[in-house]
Amino acid sequence: MPISSETSWQRLCTAGTHVAEESLNKLSEQIIGAAISVHRRVGPGCLESAYAPCFVLELCRRRLDFRREVALRLHYDELVVDRAYVADFVVGDSIVVELKAMSRIGETERRQLQTYLEIIGYPLGLLINFSALKLVDGIKRVVHNFPIGTRREPEDVHP
Repeated sequence: MPISSETSWQRLCTAGTHVAEESLNKLSEQIIGAAISVHRRVGPGCLESAYAPCFVLELCRRRLDFRREVALRLHYDELVVDRAYVADFVVGDSIVVELKAMSRIGETERRQLQTYLEIIGYPLGLLINFSALKLVDGIKRVVHNFPIGTRREPEDVHP
């Protein structure tokens, strides 16, 4: 799927920041709801590779538009690294979702997601740690110029 220079959430912003913020929050709630469904059924203690397919099924059940393992390009002077980063999920062309299964989410994981948001230009990211006993304790919301994000170069994101 080609990436346009103006994304759907940026078009929403022309109607007003409140509309964009409300739309992103609603989509975020749906994503979190999908994760909660997976956590309730599978529980903590598995590997990320076990949670990801279940999460995909829940996103599909909610009819959410998403892409999985989205490659991001890094520019360093004249050097271009095509698959420098790979985001677990991009949902609704506006939210990056990173799944984790670790004892706790730290600053390294938060910063990784922040970097993805800066590269892709999206306003919101979710870190979801399925190893948390209560999933609500394992969800971290990371923002980048919320609610509008920043414009990104279409060639920096690979479908």
